[in-house]
Amino acid sequence: QVQLVESGGGLVQAGGSLRLSCVASGSIFSILAMGWYRQAPGKQRELVAVMGSGGSTNYADSVKGRFTISRDNAKNTVYLQMNSLKPEDTAVYYCKLTDIYGTSWGQGTQVTVSS
Repeated sequence: QVQLVESGGGLVQAGGSLRLSCVASGSIFSILAMGWYRQAPGKQRELVAVMGSGGSTNYADSVKGRFTISRDNAKNTVYLQMNSLKPEDTAVYYCKLTDIYGTSWGQGTQVTVSS
């Protein structure tokens, strides 16, 4: 069983920054990828950024150049640095971990960007 706990969400003005953290614990074996997804009201959950085990990254076009994903392997923690935030970034942000046994999701953290 894998537990993921996100933190760092909140309310910020447009143009501001936030840093999300996701700590993984439990029975983790050979992490394949860790990443961030988001879901806005009335919309489907979408990929924001993901980092593979080798350090490769993939970003949604809408966040490229503004968001940066990073990972501390020793702490089983993944981060999402979000700069130049826009109102359309408002959503619940979820952490996702994929290892050799499957996929786990965090409970989500709310990010609200005011105009």
